[in-house]
Amino acid sequence: MTEHQPTSHESRHQEQLARPPEAARPRPDEPGAGSAAHSAVPARRGQARAATASVPGQPEPGSRDLARDLGAAATAGAMGVPPGRGPAEPPGDGLPGGPGSGAPGAGSGGEVPGGGDIAAVARREGDRLRFVGAATRRIARGIDLDEIVLGLCRATVPTFSDAILVHLRDPLPVGDERPASPFVLRLRRTDRLRLVDESLQEPEAIDALSLLNAQTDLTPAAELCEVRTGGALAEVLRGVRPVFGDSVPARLALAELLGPDRPVPGGHRTILAPLRGRRRVIGAAVFVRGLERPAFEANDLLVAAQLATHTALGIDKAVLYGREAYIADELQRTMLPDSLPQPTGVRLASRYLPAAETARVGGDWYDAIPLPGSRVALVVGDVMGHSMTSAAIMGQLRTTAQTLAGLDLPPQEVLHHLDEQAQRLGTDRMATCLYAVYDPVAHRITIANAGHPPPVLLHLGGRAEVLRVPPGAPIGVGGVDFEAVELDAPAGATLLLYTDGLVESRLRDVWTGIEQLRERLAATAQLTGPDHPPPLEALCDDVLDMLGPGDRDDDIALLAARFDGIAPSDVAYWFLDPEDSAPGRARRLARRALDRWGLEELTDSVELLVSEVVTNAVRYAERPVTLRLLKTDVLRCEVGDDSPQLPRQRRARDTDEGGRGLFLVNRLARRWGATRLSGGKVVWFELATRP
Repeated sequence: MTEHQPTSHESRHQEQLARPPEAARPRPDEPGAGSAAHSAVPARRGQARAATASVPGQPEPGSRDLARDLGAAATAGAMGVPPGRGPAEPPGDGLPGGPGSGAPGAGSGGEVPGGGDIAAVARREGDRLRFVGAATRRIARGIDLDEIVLGLCRATVPTFSDAILVHLRDPLPVGDERPASPFVLRLRRTDRLRLVDESLQEPEAIDALSLLNAQTDLTPAAELCEVRTGGALAEVLRGVRPVFGDSVPARLALAELLGPDRPVPGGHRTILAPLRGRRRVIGAAVFVRGLERPAFEANDLLVAAQLATHTALGIDKAVLYGREAYIADELQRTMLPDSLPQPTGVRLASRYLPAAETARVGGDWYDAIPLPGSRVALVVGDVMGHSMTSAAIMGQLRTTAQTLAGLDLPPQEVLHHLDEQAQRLGTDRMATCLYAVYDPVAHRITIANAGHPPPVLLHLGGRAEVLRVPPGAPIGVGGVDFEAVELDAPAGATLLLYTDGLVESRLRDVWTGIEQLRERLAATAQLTGPDHPPPLEALCDDVLDMLGPGDRDDDIALLAARFDGIAPSDVAYWFLDPEDSAPGRARRLARRALDRWGLEELTDSVELLVSEVVTNAVRYAERPVTLRLLKTDVLRCEVGDDSPQLPRQRRARDTDEGGRGLFLVNRLARRWGATRLSGGKVVWFELATRP
């Protein structure tokens, strides 16, 4: 049989059958295209580029991490950052809003797109949603105004835009308060894409990116912009919705906002988004894109609206939080003493640390209250909780303690009345308190405790000891007695009162912390030697340095008292019978004491004032009157009697025979006052020992 030779037509037909169909051959824009068909266009300097996935619908390695990152390749592509393209792809293919993106039903070159184009569109929309979710989460993480604005800038540049300007109302209204007039916007923050080497940029690109160029000032000519009523900017802000910058109202509004000399890229490359809070517009954000990336598209207005809404609501909350924090801080500071007194024979220093910056309000307090007889009351307390309620209760208890101290009640009686006051405030009003009274003349201290950590006494030689004080029950328990102990307070010793936040935390119990505090005080005293106590301010700072990173679970109140005392040779004390001769005898005794102290220049003034005060005391007293002179940096005179009626200064008439004694005291004395005691009163005055 002879072999059949195919004709030329048959040969061509067989070749066509053997050749794979056109649709089956890999195309650069379909699955199966090699990596060579996806060579990337050089990325913009200062900004990361990412290639598109080689298989539509299948994630590349590491795509999960990229999706979580705001600068991920897929997200950047959805926001308009150019991805890598194959050689056969037209410029801008696959970019939303770029040349060749078109509608889903039209592919590049007028061909009907395949399933890969539909998947790419769906992928871009999904990336856009993921970007919005990630950006809003970043904005929501901010707790104050600066953090929220920074979150908006970092979330959008360079992923969504090449530059952003954020203007906020100045001042920002808080809550329901009426905003200030006129309507003024202040530039709060700017951010832009920074280029590594601008000398290699195309000239036309630099001209179009004048707002983004590092050599061009991004800040408007004036940081403040007054929004004119009925102006273009006011109309755009009233509309609330973001607008493209190429419309006539938007161009006029941007010129009013940024200044007429500030160029803005044309076309859909600028978005002006009003920032509207819960009740009113509080600012505006301007998003700008350069020429190297596609312009904004319609869906980007929705993205800008979401970012603006979340930012405005976050700013509203941040302003409210800032106001609450300010009120809390002011409340706490007004509850604590502005400055400590400077009583005779004792030096004082204090510290207060809140538990955290975000919770500045607490129930810890300290106080130092001068008492008659040159004594001083030292108080430290701690109300349970960290809230405005705790601070309010603390303020009431502190005021009560000051009032009770003014009555010169014993420490245990003061705690008893504080306990009754806490029960009147509520059944769950609990607090601990330590109340001590130091007498610099007797060099003794009387302490009563209500469930508070015991004080630590640092002796002059460097030995530190925890004082044995009955613990007692906390204030507010009710039905318990408080016990007071009297201890020696040697000159040069330092008493440290504190709250449990200093010695107790999640990492250590209270007694371990007290022992560490005692060791720290002893170690600090060794640095200055046995004859020189450490400075009070430095001692307080050193004590706080013992706190570690995990030791700040509670507020800390610290009160340090250095006992200097008053030497017995600088004190003169007498009893005077309530009779007519008492003023004359008081003058003679005071003159002798001044001669002994070398203060003869004060004799005339002291005799006159002592005579007036003693005369007034004898008039109402039934028991002996006390007269005491103390010489320290000032000369202090104290006259006590058993009458509870306090003297009042009044203007005497020309025909009155008396009523001028306190007027003389007020004119001649450096300071004077009267204190009611449980058994009478004390009238005192001070004179400077040096002119």
